[in-house]
Amino acid sequence: MREPNHLRRILIAWLVLSVVATPIVVLLAAPGLPPGDMTTQASGQVTDNTVLLAIVTPIAALMVVFFAYALTTFRHRAGEPEEGPAIYSDRSITTTWLAVTTGIVLFLAVYGTARLFDNGSGGGQGSNPIAKPSGHPMPVQVIAQQWEFTYRWPTFGGVETPHLVLPVGQEVALHVTSLDVIHSWWAHDLGVKADANPGVDNIAYAKPTDTGSFDIRCAELCGLWHGHMFDTGQVVSHARFTAWIHGQQRFFRPATGNLPRYNIHYYPKPERRAG
Repeated sequence: MREPNHLRRILIAWLVLSVVATPIVVLLAAPGLPPGDMTTQASGQVTDNTVLLAIVTPIAALMVVFFAYALTTFRHRAGEPEEGPAIYSDRSITTTWLAVTTGIVLFLAVYGTARLFDNGSGGGQGSNPIAKPSGHPMPVQVIAQQWEFTYRWPTFGGVETPHLVLPVGQEVALHVTSLDVIHSWWAHDLGVKADANPGVDNIAYAKPTDTGSFDIRCAELCGLWHGHMFDTGQVVSHARFTAWIHGQQRFFRPATGNLPRYNIHYYPKPERRAG
């Protein structure tokens, strides 16, 4: 009786499963992945996750097919010897596997680097970002302290506001810092997460593309009321943003006059602790 070609069977089953599963994953599952499409950076992260899923789906399919085939075809049957034949490595399979995995890793390295430099990064890059968006982003200083975030606007007279409102379509440079302990500013829907360290200017970029609200949370355990350190931000039209920021300037004018001059390296001491 002719011995079946196990490799051919596995490859055919793998190709069929990959052809069916990959479009389903890429076209149906991937578009709904977080963090969504509220900013350019968030949309870019969804695109990157889609590419990763498109690459990993055939790999996962191969593993599923191989294990299923091995469990059904090479299982021990009654009357067969307990010890199977010796298994030796196959140079062609080893070489192919090494070449394919090396190619995938190199592709992802090049792709990831190119994507990082494309639109800046939603993650904090320190005080000297290597990946910067084109144009002139509007600076906003994110100031963390136990247990709240405030926002200082150097292009609007240095006013400091308790809430964050951003204009749609405007690239924003978020200068994240802290007044006391280590915090982490996380706006999931914006695709931004940056550590807030005392005396450090940690820069992240975001360009809102849709209006709406977004949640802000601290993602670093920072003390007793860490879980209370959250807020809701807004992305609005340019007209609404202009009206809002001018209203904040008028309302906080007395406090602004008592603040130290805006500086990304200043070390202010909070007047009080929240809670």
